[in-house]
Amino acid sequence: MRRLLLTATLLTCAQATPAFAQDRRAVVEPRLPAKACATLTPAAGNRAVDIQAALGRCAGQAVRLSAGTYESGPIEVPARATLWIDTGAVLSAIPDPTLFDDGTHACGTINQKGKACRPLLHIADATDVAIVGDGVIEGNGGKPMAGGTETWWQLARRAQVEKANQNVPRLIVADRGRNFVLYRVRLANSPNFHVVANRLQGFTAWGVIVDSPADARNTDGIDPGASDDVTITRTFIRTGDDNVAIKAGKTGGTHYVSILDNHFYSGHGMSIGSETNGGVSHVLVKDLTIDGTTSGLRIKSDVSRGGLVADVHYENVCIRGSKRPIDLYTAYDKTAVGSLIPQYRAIVFRNVEGDTGRLIANGYDAAHPLELYLDNVRFAPGTKWETVNARFEIGKGGASPDPTATTTAAAPAAPSDRCKAAFVPFPERR
Repeated sequence: MRRLLLTATLLTCAQATPAFAQDRRAVVEPRLPAKACATLTPAAGNRAVDIQAALGRCAGQAVRLSAGTYESGPIEVPARATLWIDTGAVLSAIPDPTLFDDGTHACGTINQKGKACRPLLHIADATDVAIVGDGVIEGNGGKPMAGGTETWWQLARRAQVEKANQNVPRLIVADRGRNFVLYRVRLANSPNFHVVANRLQGFTAWGVIVDSPADARNTDGIDPGASDDVTITRTFIRTGDDNVAIKAGKTGGTHYVSILDNHFYSGHGMSIGSETNGGVSHVLVKDLTIDGTTSGLRIKSDVSRGGLVADVHYENVCIRGSKRPIDLYTAYDKTAVGSLIPQYRAIVFRNVEGDTGRLIANGYDAAHPLELYLDNVRFAPGTKWETVNARFEIGKGGASPDPTATTTAAAPAAPSDRCKAAFVPFPERR
């Protein structure tokens, strides 16, 4: 009983006030534009100049790409612009490192730094930017780079073998600004992360589809970092790395996040970290299916980048086919050196169900244990907790298996039928 009571004071507020663990905005579904300032039609060649010029002429209005393919290099999306990728339109990144190079002449190579390529779509210091529509943004990560036979993804795998970093483009990067919206667009085959939302006040991803192969390295789906008031909802994400990763590094913390009504497929799961030294708090993950990821609900960090992760609520989550349905650990890089101790407090799991797999809860040390609350958390018979430096409180709904149980006489109860209807097929290309 003593072990259960140790966390009661810390967890009481988190249990009782989940409304505060979410985006503080009243987020409603965005709308497609009623009209466009400029409508582009398909033509041969690099269309980046044409799209850039149209965005420049249409401040505060929409630029529409009609059905067809638009090959492109990097584009800067200005403030108050809407890029409308309509049904049947494909904005296709040209796999040419020279187009995406940042001036260092390293894009398309391997070195120790990485990050020498510009993204396909870049939003910087901008307010009220939207990328919308039922078309596709195609990253072409699996196509050979110009002048050779190696693809962006093959370069990334070779960098892994050489213990270095690949220089490849990301698909969409929004850095510094307010009120960035992604709506209904399909993001496919990015050479690296699909969406990076960094240092934003207000970010909404609604109805977005992210689709890359399970073996495409470092192809995170949506990564909000150093941002406040974030909503990711009604998305379908399958990829080769984190489906969603909430980050908080040197540029600041991430707070007030709502991840609601989403479906994840191949990938590394619903992640927080590995950068947590800026602090992560007030996060609500609700009504999520996780189907075939390596990890399910995951918090990862280490002493080189650790910090406080607190007031995180996972509610109504269904998990199947995951090797580690719950995966909380504080030694992401076992060789890391530093004094930034990862601390995970007031982490609440409510109505979480799954089949078999490893349930991992590894805190840093006895002075910095994980502090977790479980309420109606149920996994299939044969599932076991692996815990080190972790404290648990069990709610009225119980936990099966129970990490606080002193005997193993009673077999864990099988999950209920609640999740069977929740899993849906991945939506193939429209």
